[in-house]
Amino acid sequence: MTKPSSTQRPAISLVASATRRNAVLQLAAQAESHGFTHVACPSLGAAMPLCTSLAHATTSLRFFTSIQPIYLAHPVEAGNTASHIHEVSGGRFAFGIGVSHGPVTQRLGVQTGKPLGDIRNYVAAMRTNEKFGGALPPIYLATLRDKMLDLAIEIADGALWANASLRGISRQVERVPHDKRTTFFMANMIPTVVSDDIEAARAVNRRTLVMYATLPNYRNYWRDTGHAEQVEAFERVLASASREKLGDELTAVMQDAWLDDCTISGPADLVRERFAAWWATGVMPVAVMSAVDGGQAKGVANLFAAYAA
Repeated sequence: MTKPSSTQRPAISLVASATRRNAVLQLAAQAESHGFTHVACPSLGAAMPLCTSLAHATTSLRFFTSIQPIYLAHPVEAGNTASHIHEVSGGRFAFGIGVSHGPVTQRLGVQTGKPLGDIRNYVAAMRTNEKFGGALPPIYLATLRDKMLDLAIEIADGALWANASLRGISRQVERVPHDKRTTFFMANMIPTVVSDDIEAARAVNRRTLVMYATLPNYRNYWRDTGHAEQVEAFERVLASASREKLGDELTAVMQDAWLDDCTISGPADLVRERFAAWWATGVMPVAVMSAVDGGQAKGVANLFAAYAA
């Protein structure tokens, strides 16, 4: 594999939250003009409408949901919408789907089954409806651990991670058959803060990962990737901390080695090097931008500056 250049740009995660949707479309157009090639659209702020708008607000940018929870829409409706965006965008859209997380589905009050079976059935239903709704775009599955990755290899066109371990990802990439490596899309959502103050940047990323530290699936994943000591620290906090103090106590035990394995914090040159390291694994990095002194828009502006000529 050719060593990636430190100037090879990551994808950018964009959330079109209420009152900021037009501004986010402008950010996407700016990303396109700055030479960025992909945008990922998380479910926050309604990913599918954002993708529909991106089809018209950009001309060459490729974009994908990362991810659209399957329990939010019937597979026939989801497939019809995905086919529509695929068609009107000229093939620039890909449909990333997943089961989301337990706290999310519990708030929605939806009935769920086993993740692997639910995803398999959902994809099958969309493909059955394809003769009525039109050609589907590439389908990517949200994955973290090996069983879901294996299912993605079997029934989908790609896999999407979030907060994955750089030290552990190569082992999972090896699970993809060599004859599929050139066509099977892989990407990872990475919380990223560009700042000369590394500790301040790390503090932002620590807050971002608090919720994920409460999820058993993530703790099991991080344990498997060599962060057992970190996971044990999380579990001690979860067993003893009050609800009011949980976030503060979880951030207090987050180790730099674990944090830097799963997020990116630091000045522009370090950020570019870390993205290049992800590219070298065969996995596209997706920059989930925050900032020490602002939110998504400031973080994206900092990313543009990091890759400016």
